[in-house]
Amino acid sequence: MNLSLKIARRYLFAKKSTNAINIITGISVVGIAIGTAALVLVLSVFNGFEDLIIGMFSKFNPDVKVTATVGKTFVPDSAQLLQLEAIPGVEMVSVTLEEVAFFEYGQDQDFGTVKGVDENYRKVSGIDSAIFMGDFRLKAGERNLSVLGRGVARNLEVDMEDPFATLNIYMAKREKTSGLDQPFRKRITYPVGSFSIQQEFDNQYVLVSLDFARDLLGAYDEASALEIRLRQGTDPKQTLAAIRGVLGDDFQVKDRFQQDEAFLKLMNIEKWMSFALLSLTIVLVAFNMIGSLWMIVLEKKADISILKSMGADEKLVRNIFLGQGLLLCLFGLLIGLVLAMIFYALQKIFGIVSIPKVSSWMPIPSA
Repeated sequence: MNLSLKIARRYLFAKKSTNAINIITGISVVGIAIGTAALVLVLSVFNGFEDLIIGMFSKFNPDVKVTATVGKTFVPDSAQLLQLEAIPGVEMVSVTLEEVAFFEYGQDQDFGTVKGVDENYRKVSGIDSAIFMGDFRLKAGERNLSVLGRGVARNLEVDMEDPFATLNIYMAKREKTSGLDQPFRKRITYPVGSFSIQQEFDNQYVLVSLDFARDLLGAYDEASALEIRLRQGTDPKQTLAAIRGVLGDDFQVKDRFQQDEAFLKLMNIEKWMSFALLSLTIVLVAFNMIGSLWMIVLEKKADISILKSMGADEKLVRNIFLGQGLLLCLFGLLIGLVLAMIFYALQKIFGIVSIPKVSSWMPIPSA
């Protein structure tokens, strides 16, 4: 340790002749400590929210989603599907088809999105872990079954325990109809389960079998997306490049982040804005150190004269007080980190800050 830091450390813990100096210095250290603790906690909360939301989205969104560049649907090429499944990083491919529809259950009605999925969907997504009532079944013999989002089930007042109640699904016909023809195609399904992921999904989606969705839409060989699950331990960027190489420019290939890019970017902007504001607050608080250092310099005039008489130059004297200011800032940062860790431990053990539940997780009334 050089001479200036040794003297600065001694001045830091030495008793001051004026009590006001101790008070001003203490206020500066406490301000830096509180700002540091707030910065650590706020960033930790944002990171936790981001992980929580990505975890919720992963129950519905796949690792990779492929959609048509032009148009809403496309006809999957069986040769391309085989090529995709042969890519080392691809574990499974699911074909899905979704479209806006109108739902009717008893006297209740609602709008939403019908999503037809194949047998691989439950392995590609984490939908099984999101089922909170009933089970995930889309076919029982000749019966077409459906799994509803919790919000849709609540709006329609669906009774999952009634095996005879049907959910009527209406979808506009693609072809032109005359004045006497029905403009909507109607199919019935039996609700057997409900999932709860996130309000956006819960209030919108009804899951049915792919064949049922194609029959309802009148598109017997079309799909709106290919949903792909990647093997663990593989390089996602390399696998995405291989997928794009197989499909070409006619398809958009999106990873998990790109599927909800706008929302996650907004979260990142909020996180970095909070970081910038709290950092600015810490910098402003640190400027209080100037006042305390100036008073210390005034108090140590006699010591400065002695040091200069012993051969100390202006640089050494300046470094002494700059070093003391640096030690004070580091001391405040250390206290702030300890405070943040203590608050985290208390929250983890005792839950001193309650976390409200999402309103879409309210109980579903029976019909």
